[in-house]
Amino acid sequence: MSRSVIFVAPFPLESTLRFVRAVAGLEGIELGIISQEAPERFPRAILERTCAFERVGDALDPDVIARATSALGARLGGETLALVGILEPLQETLGEVRERLGIRGMARGTARNFRDKARMKRLFEQHDLPCAAHGRVTSAVEAVAFAEPFLTRGCSLVAKPPDGAGARATLRIDRQSDLESYLRSNPPSPERPLLLEEFLRGSEHSFDAVSVGGEVVFHSISRYAPTPLEVMSTPWIQWTVLLPRRIDGPEYDPIRRAGSRALSVLGMVTGLAHMEWFRRDDGSIALSEVAARPPGAQFTSLLSWAHDRDFYRAWAELVVFERFEVPERRYAAGAAYLRGQGEGSRVAAVHGVEAARGELGDLVVEAKLPQPGSPRSDSYEGEGYLLLRDESTERVEAGLRRAVELLRVELAP
Repeated sequence: MSRSVIFVAPFPLESTLRFVRAVAGLEGIELGIISQEAPERFPRAILERTCAFERVGDALDPDVIARATSALGARLGGETLALVGILEPLQETLGEVRERLGIRGMARGTARNFRDKARMKRLFEQHDLPCAAHGRVTSAVEAVAFAEPFLTRGCSLVAKPPDGAGARATLRIDRQSDLESYLRSNPPSPERPLLLEEFLRGSEHSFDAVSVGGEVVFHSISRYAPTPLEVMSTPWIQWTVLLPRRIDGPEYDPIRRAGSRALSVLGMVTGLAHMEWFRRDDGSIALSEVAARPPGAQFTSLLSWAHDRDFYRAWAELVVFERFEVPERRYAAGAAYLRGQGEGSRVAAVHGVEAARGELGDLVVEAKLPQPGSPRSDSYEGEGYLLLRDESTERVEAGLRRAVELLRVELAP
């Protein structure tokens, strides 16, 4: 009997294609792809491994995806092992279609727990999990009423849509005028609610975890510098993320306990989740957000380099066959994200390349340098990146600092 896997890839973005390639490389399955783009937009190597392709008008519409999945299933025949996709906005759609068609995997309600950040925070509170004070508001009046006690005390807030991802449409609110300006641009309503939450002070980290059968069997911890919110509010700032080699010390016991409990509360059974969390200035921790998907911003590549294991393929085996071999963490790894300086719309030049090559050459394991003439990126990841690896955490951390000091992306009209 044939066994099929259907991958919903709305657009052939390189970040998506790396996961599609991993699924296409699995033995014993037939791959079907659903996309809003024509098959010609996909690399030939992927198409050669694809047994059926369905183009759709709206990949976020569950009715559309259900029809396309049924059509592919009929053409592929046999059992549909998995319906998968990596984009955050897709997860509820995929969950609903799985329920309708009887395909195993995360259901819509569970996906909603991860997608709706206000619902997520309520679940955290109900189960005594540490998180920021928050409120879901559906009008400007509600927003002002919630924010006033915080702003009066001189405390900052963060405003964002409950279903946001990657810190998009997210803003720090320090004063009443900030809130008024945000509400004019993003007026809340019952159809488009707003999440306001306490601005947490401290260092921000991630907890990336693999669950199998409801049990966390693997985790990775990383540290952002600076925080993603600072990166989003300062378009020119170049940022880094560090995966320390050793993460088994007692300083990480609180997040190991809270992170595992949070995934259980949200309903994770089998999958890879990306959680952001804070260590406050007083040493306590607070959970921020969790996504039921692989991490973006080259994190999956960093996991691969830190463990000498292809985590794209590991994710594919996890979601298709529900198996995961726990790897040893052999290295520290990190990423430096290169972001354009100035008001221009295109990359004019990249400065400091030779100096960086001379100082960091043996640390760099992967790089995407911005190319002169390429358009300015609209992503917080920036125009390019360097990935570093070494057995020494201190050496990787120092290398990341030097990378963002040495390299400068100049923008021009």
